[in-house]
Amino acid sequence: MHWSLIIYCGIITFLTRFSMIALLKKDTFDQKTKIILSYVPSAIFPAIIFPLIFLDNTGNLDFENNPKIVAAIVAVIIGYFSKNVIATIFSGIVFYWFLIFIFY
Repeated sequence: MHWSLIIYCGIITFLTRFSMIALLKKDTFDQKTKIILSYVPSAIFPAIIFPLIFLDNTGNLDFENNPKIVAAIVAVIIGYFSKNVIATIFSGIVFYWFLIFIFY
């Protein structure tokens, strides 16, 4: 019963999202709408990442001795100057590992 419900929900979710991709033509939106929609990934990504950076395992804010905050600041600086998503992610991960293995 549980697995069938999970599979059913997954199929329904896939079909609703895929229908928007498959059925809409690229010429449907005007240029202004395309520009506005290009900001959606930039707005969604911080909403996913920030709780992982600032909250500990119990859900409380953790600002003391938190290497994730320092690594995020380094990643933001690298991202600002490089304008490269892969370089930003890679630099944040490497700097976080460096802090974890060397200082903590």
